[in-house]
Amino acid sequence: MSIAGGETALSVFLEFFAKLASYDQILNFVTQKQVNQQLKQWQKILPSIQAVLNDAEEKQMKDPNVKIWLTQLQNLGYDVGDVLNEFAVEALQRKLHEDEASTSKAKKPTASWFTSFINSRAFLFNKRMISKLQDITDELNGLAREKNRLGLRQIDETAMSKRVKVSLQFMSLVDDSHVYGREKEKAEILDLLLCNNGNWNGASLIHIFGDDFDVTLVMKTILQTISDVCCIVPSLDDLQALLKDKLFGRRFLLVLDNVWDENYDDLVLLLKPFSVGTKVILTTRSCSVVSSVVRGARAYLLQKLSHKDCLSVFTHHALKASDFSAHQELETFGENIVKKCNGLPLAAKVIGCLLGTHVEYGVWKYVSESEIWDLQQEQCRVIPALLLSYHHLPLYLKRCFAYCSLLHKGYEFEKEEIILLWKAEGFLQEVDSKSHIEDLGSRYFQDLVSRSFFHTSVRDKYRYVMHDLINDLAQLVSGEICLKLEDDKQPKIPKGTRHSSYVRGSYDGVEKFAVFDHMKHLRAFLPFMMPKNGTCYITNTVLIDLLPKLRCLRVLSLKGYGITVLPDIFENLVQLRYLNFSHTLI
Repeated sequence: MSIAGGETALSVFLEFFAKLASYDQILNFVTQKQVNQQLKQWQKILPSIQAVLNDAEEKQMKDPNVKIWLTQLQNLGYDVGDVLNEFAVEALQRKLHEDEASTSKAKKPTASWFTSFINSRAFLFNKRMISKLQDITDELNGLAREKNRLGLRQIDETAMSKRVKVSLQFMSLVDDSHVYGREKEKAEILDLLLCNNGNWNGASLIHIFGDDFDVTLVMKTILQTISDVCCIVPSLDDLQALLKDKLFGRRFLLVLDNVWDENYDDLVLLLKPFSVGTKVILTTRSCSVVSSVVRGARAYLLQKLSHKDCLSVFTHHALKASDFSAHQELETFGENIVKKCNGLPLAAKVIGCLLGTHVEYGVWKYVSESEIWDLQQEQCRVIPALLLSYHHLPLYLKRCFAYCSLLHKGYEFEKEEIILLWKAEGFLQEVDSKSHIEDLGSRYFQDLVSRSFFHTSVRDKYRYVMHDLINDLAQLVSGEICLKLEDDKQPKIPKGTRHSSYVRGSYDGVEKFAVFDHMKHLRAFLPFMMPKNGTCYITNTVLIDLLPKLRCLRVLSLKGYGITVLPDIFENLVQLRYLNFSHTLI
């Protein structure tokens, strides 16, 4: 299941109207009457579509036909954006040709041939663009007819007023340093670690990061930490035996974070040597294998909280208070919302941040009674509370957040890196002539941080990361628009894909990029550097053959590749707004 962004699609149309009307030079390309005929039809169709979007965005979660309708609308919105870009580029090129023709006419009598060439080119452009505008009109008419068949309706103004609408402003950050609901476990762990009996000679903290759960690497890291011996072991069996010998009779605290049941076999191998010590095992995300594999372990599966503790997390972020004493009229709704969070602290935190922006009776009632809570996590692939939080984001944040589905799990990013991408994609619209786009992007970014969609990295306070579950949400809501290639797999590329990313390999050959052959409307080509990626290499086929075909590219990065010269591709890529050759050999 994916969630199509109807509001996002319609915003593209509205931007088209605003910009097209301001481009006098564009309207001069095509007969004014022809353009106006199309625009007048659009002006009749779009309001009827806009009126039912909120109904459609909720119904798509249960009705696949509505989801298809929204996906078609979204794809058409991107097509409109591409048409607008063609107009804008043609305007610039036409002006350059006209200036050149004027200069040539003053110097050479043969300039009339050049002028004739320009007029012929303009005629072909006009014919092609009028045809594209007519195709868009036909598709819009089809979508308008389909909305009636689907029974989509306009939500009345009273209900609409209850939706969370947040003005563009900084949200105050809540102190996250307090830990809820772990007092008993913390006391037991301290007692076990600090009691006098047993051999306890101090503790070491080991951080092991990485997307892949490499049991051999983890074992070697632990062994080297506790023995200060360079570990060169020929086999996994020998490594297990050596680790078991070093752990015998020792007391230790093992913290497993971001561990899931899908790692069952690797966990069995990892935890096998730990059966010989006096131990405390602590995992911050539930994995059923932990308790069953290490028999007799003192295991704390720290995933869910009690209702009371979960309520404390919620009120802390929603009301900046420990209870509802100052907002008793909201307590019933708050209790109901927390119950539906099912003890998950991340859900309580995110939904609390959402409601903290709008502490009103009608809003809390609306969120408490939303049909989204009725969705099963298996059905939508994300926690309903997270989906609900996205559903009530302002439009400008929906677009920016969904685009971040291109970020790979575990990837740590800088604020400026994301803002530049948003800017290149046209997601940052100036609210007035005095505002700077970068400042606007910073406010968008900070807003997502305050809502817990982005988190500060534990390794670098100047970098950020998306929680895995938040990343899953971004993938869900972006649908087919964003494609994230993983593990060199080559999925079938949906027709509507506009943005792509992948993790660089040591050498990225032709096979890796076969999926891009038919992606004529791609706007973003983004390789990401993961830790310890080093210098990588890319086949010349991509630089010479593939990239010149991607004429709609706005974002192009070849960061970190060992290329030594600029590829000769920029004559075709006239819509580029972002170009990254950092960490190359150029």
